[in-house]
Amino acid sequence: MITLTPKARIALKDLLEQKSAPPTSGLRLAIERGGCAGLAYTMRIAEPEDGDEWLEAEGARVVIAADSIDFLQGSTLDFADSLNDSGFKITNPNAARSCGCGTSFEPAEEGKKPEYDPSMDGTACR
Repeated sequence: MITLTPKARIALKDLLEQKSAPPTSGLRLAIERGGCAGLAYTMRIAEPEDGDEWLEAEGARVVIAADSIDFLQGSTLDFADSLNDSGFKITNPNAARSCGCGTSFEPAEEGKKPEYDPSMDGTACR
């Protein structure tokens, strides 16, 4: 389903411990309409819902929303910790392109190459 980098596993395990999250919850990843590229990633600590997929690696727990599984298939969850860009990051092979801030994406359409869109250069990010 998705891959967690070593940095993501450590950061997520620490986050779940800091939040005293129950062992039945994890970082719930979902896709919603919105953002400057059409679809936006959402992340929150939550219990799985019916149909969700569950992944656990070295104490890091991830829940993939049932309606987002196809959009996230083959993705990698990483963690960045720099002065100007900290947090969980998703590298998504199903994205034709992402906005400049990386919080939203346009899904790839089979046989179609996306054209440059200046609205996705990061200046319009939420």
